Amino acid sequence: MTEHVEPTPGQTETAQWRAQFDAEVSFANGGGLRTEGFRLDIPGTTIEGTTIGDDELAALFVRHLGLLMVAEVRISNKTIIQEAHKGGRGVTASPSVGARRMIELSHVIRDGMVTLPGFPAPRITDWMSWADSRARYAPGTEFQIGRIDMIANTGTYVDTPGHRWAGQVDLAGVPLDRLADLPGIVVRVPAGTRAVDRLMLAPYEVAGRAVLLHTGWNEHFDTDRYGSPEHPYLTGDGAQWLVEAGAALVGIDSINIDDMGPASAGTRPAHSALLAAGIPIVEHLRGLGQLPPDGFRFTAAPPLVAGMGTFPVRAFAVLDSA
Repeated sequence: MTEHVEPTPGQTETAQWRAQFDAEVSFANGGGLRTEGFRLDIPGTTIEGTTIGDDELAALFVRHLGLLMVAEVRISNKTIIQEAHKGGRGVTASPSVGARRMIELSHVIRDGMVTLPGFPAPRITDWMSWADSRARYAPGTEFQIGRIDMIANTGTYVDTPGHRWAGQVDLAGVPLDRLADLPGIVVRVPAGTRAVDRLMLAPYEVAGRAVLLHTGWNEHFDTDRYGSPEHPYLTGDGAQWLVEAGAALVGIDSINIDDMGPASAGTRPAHSALLAAGIPIVEHLRGLGQLPPDGFRFTAAPPLVAGMGTFPVRAFAVLDSA
């Protein structure tokens, strides 16, 4: 299969180095796709001797065709050729219009709830009860002031670079434009898939967006299974692709954006890559199934607290409803 795109009016042909190759694609939900002699531009290259690795070419191929739920791409018979480039195709989402609607995406924090197995649960009490306040104020004037004792990783929370890297920005240092009113996109992860990798992300335009990984694992929140090693996660390779592609924020509706199973040996490559790049992470989301693939704005802003790298957020999406 050879990709051929007619030039748009007024567009001239230019010399471009391209990869010609065969590809065999298998999908996470079954089935496959095979192409022969497929041609793709190698972005930003006009110099003779240009080359491209199979992994990078596979991601470019998946993105170009907009393939979803790709499990594997096998590249063969790859050659680099030079020929006139007649244009490319772009897909843009049409913004929805209508009345604004808000979708709750965070868990309710309750006294005694478990977010992470083995971590202390929050304690919510009165600092001043209704009854206590009667001795402080005029008759008929009453107030309640609550107190909460909890660790920062409670409920739905954001991780800032200071959570992973000593000396990096904390809650008070992350700018609002990395936490609030971000254009959002949802990546639907096939049921039963654990590892979200580069190929699964490649079809999506993520630059400047909040990328929300919808795994469905939030259904197990507050149960023993939620913290099991079976939980879905983002691979280190997938995280690095998001960094390179310019994601503004990454969220997931699972217990951790990294693999916490025995095979991980305590490493946290997704946290390391994203936070080193200044990309906030929001974990323990819920309700992502209520969102469209794109066309919404995402917010997950914590209090402005100095000296803390993580804190609960009120995560929500704003979308137009026709």
